[in-house]
Amino acid sequence: MKAVRRAARLASLLLILFPSCSPRTPASSAGTTDGLDRTAESIRTRGLVDEGAFDFLRALCDLGPRLTGSEGAAKAVAWSRAAMDSLGFETWLEPVTVQHWVRGQAEAGLSVPGRPGSIPLAVAALGLSVPTPPAGLTAQAVEVRSFEDLDRAGSRVRGRIVFFNAAMDRTLMDTFRAYGEAVQYRARGASEAAKRGAIAAIVRSPTGRLDDHPHTGILTYEPDAPRVPAAAVSTLAAEFLSARLRENPEAEITLRMSCRTLADVPSANVVGQIRGTEKPEEIVLLGAHLDSWDLSAGANDDAAGCAQCLEALRLIRDSGLKPRRTIRAVLFMNEEFGASGGRDYAASGRRSAERHIAAMESDRGAGTPLGFFVGGDPLAAGKLEAFESLLRPSGILWVRTGGGGGADIGPLAAGGTVMMSFLPDVQRYFDFHHSALDTLESVHPRELELGAIAMAVMAAALAEKGI
Repeated sequence: MKAVRRAARLASLLLILFPSCSPRTPASSAGTTDGLDRTAESIRTRGLVDEGAFDFLRALCDLGPRLTGSEGAAKAVAWSRAAMDSLGFETWLEPVTVQHWVRGQAEAGLSVPGRPGSIPLAVAALGLSVPTPPAGLTAQAVEVRSFEDLDRAGSRVRGRIVFFNAAMDRTLMDTFRAYGEAVQYRARGASEAAKRGAIAAIVRSPTGRLDDHPHTGILTYEPDAPRVPAAAVSTLAAEFLSARLRENPEAEITLRMSCRTLADVPSANVVGQIRGTEKPEEIVLLGAHLDSWDLSAGANDDAAGCAQCLEALRLIRDSGLKPRRTIRAVLFMNEEFGASGGRDYAASGRRSAERHIAAMESDRGAGTPLGFFVGGDPLAAGKLEAFESLLRPSGILWVRTGGGGGADIGPLAAGGTVMMSFLPDVQRYFDFHHSALDTLESVHPRELELGAIAMAVMAAALAEKGI
């Protein structure tokens, strides 16, 4: 009896310390995994042997950068549909009208009184920036580290170039939070500086690394502010510039940029699917964005997500599963320049006969998988937690309520779609993000494949069991 009582006390203690170990109440049939273990094992085994996601990634990266509206983006649309056709999926294109901005050339130099010549600074124009005059702009720089600093600078800003030197907070474990705090200066800095009379803005690249590669991205011009040129400066150049300005505040920056905005052009979202056998109108969607910035092939952002969507469909097909519901991959166009692809997809007349029960997006790079966030109804997240047993052998640690969704699938939420986010390890993601460093070599084939496997298993479970 003493042994029994000790065991009971130990069990009670374990339940207090580790509530996740407590017995779950039986899930509804939507959350059970019966009959899917063999499918999950087939997906995992084939994926780990083939590492097919990396083949898709390599082919897409070989096309080069895919800036919205560019020839590279058009090639990517054609390649993606051809790849889906070759795999035997049902495919089509859905039209999207996109902006067409051209980078041109950008250069900057620092001139210090009393020193001959100009010291080059590594810069890249921000997306949708207006150009400088052909001869460039030359002015003294005012360094600020926040919008509050900008306010305190007052009249000193007028006629000068504002240098936003706001570094990502490296003490934050959540690198996306650190990015979100720093990227506001890229997005709003040009307009805020222009309101106070500045003639241009340069912004420290939002990355935690010290390198000489500027990280670009889109800016937003406010309607009540003059449009002034804006560029990202590399983190090493930002450190150098800050030190020189402390030594000599009279130093001047010369900025030349030839970027321009052209007329909108037609493009497309690329759609491929395995049609459901019993409820084909109910859709489980896997999403990623096909466009990239133009400083590299965008291997992590977001060719990796596209490759994972294609590989997930391939693995499901090769597992022999004939899903009850339709499993669809959508490679969205124009995420980087305003996410019109996601909005147009949700608004399409094709959606009137469909019901998207769940949508998951892969747009956080190709790191080792960690888990899935499920947005919206906590009840849905509770049901999906029952799929963890299928996912753990592939390295997934958790399925939990959180910030599910993404820019491309977000518009579907209004129709009641359960929003999901695939979460890999993102500690290195902003080392590459929007820069010349986002190349095929920055992606590990096995880590990429594990993400595709996790997405495939989750999609198969959703298609079979629903929510």
